Amino acid sequence: MKKILLALLVLFGLQTQAQQSAVPYFCCDSITYWTDQSQGFNIGLDTTNIVHNPDSIDVWWGVCTNGMCYAGDGMYDYFPQVTTLDTLKVGYDVYLYENGVVEVCSREDWLVFNGTNWVLLNMLPTNIEELVIERFNDGKIYDLMGREVFNLKKGVMYIRNNNKFIIVK
Repeated sequence: MKKILLALLVLFGLQTQAQQSAVPYFCCDSITYWTDQSQGFNIGLDTTNIVHNPDSIDVWWGVCTNGMCYAGDGMYDYFPQVTTLDTLKVGYDVYLYENGVVEVCSREDWLVFNGTNWVLLNMLPTNIEELVIERFNDGKIYDLMGREVFNLKKGVMYIRNNNKFIIVK
């Protein structure tokens, strides 16, 4: 009985490996997009470097600007609402179908118009300056809401010269 069970497990394991090797190989990193600036915003999928020739491709676009998002689909789409003054958040989902298997490639970028082309907005910090906080001791007394106080009461917390204090007597 143990030998039959072991043989079934080995057979099942070999079958699973054979099924996994039959899965097509896609390259999401070989997919890019292009943009064009005329009136509005033109965008399209560039598949010239794709490794396989999939049976079909579905593309879903999302372009956001100033809190408004617009959706589109297809290998190419046009967004007339976009102007060159906008900072864009561009995203896509690409569904690649081949031999009954689907792979989904997703990407999201920020774009700005540099006067000639749409370019990636580099979100990495280029400069960090230390904040200098100027503190001055003016001797004025404030309540915890930041309002200047002239008549002090016992048992109430106040602030003077960035220090908290309570009058007890």
